[in-house]
Amino acid sequence: MKNILLAMLISFATTLSYAQSFTLKSTDVGGQATSNQVFNGMGCTGGNLSPQLSWENVPEGTKSFAINMYDPDAPTGSGFWHWVVFDIPAATKELKTNAGNPEKNILPTGAIQSLTDFGKAGYGGPCPPEGHGFHQYIVTIYALKTDKLGLDKNTNPAMVGFYLHANTIQKASLVFYYKR
Repeated sequence: MKNILLAMLISFATTLSYAQSFTLKSTDVGGQATSNQVFNGMGCTGGNLSPQLSWENVPEGTKSFAINMYDPDAPTGSGFWHWVVFDIPAATKELKTNAGNPEKNILPTGAIQSLTDFGKAGYGGPCPPEGHGFHQYIVTIYALKTDKLGLDKNTNPAMVGFYLHANTIQKASLVFYYKR
């Protein structure tokens, strides 16, 4: 009987530790991109709406967040950065659908969207080459130990990544796929 109770207690404790991990979710996107997220241009005809994102179980000491979206399958030799946003205030728990549109001013005050591989700031959705197969789109949130990265909207994704690496407490990702 003691062994059964001990096994149940260990199982419960393990479940609690997993349930408390930093987690990124979306009500807009699951395993596949929808036409709402797909880029509108370069032969693609989507809504180009950044997905709704929410997160929970923020690690202690978090002073701000950053989010990026990356396609490692792009035929560039270095992947493709679709979205880079940082200096998101620590009190923020969600970005609404289309927050990546710089013209809409939906992002929290102080958040900065910097350059993507499209050559401009803001969200640029999936648009892989025709016949190239499924591409994975990795959306990652970073819990940061600083309230500001000290960068601006003209900073390229590699430099933002350098600063993220130096300031990350924890990160969480979700992945979705798209092909045309």
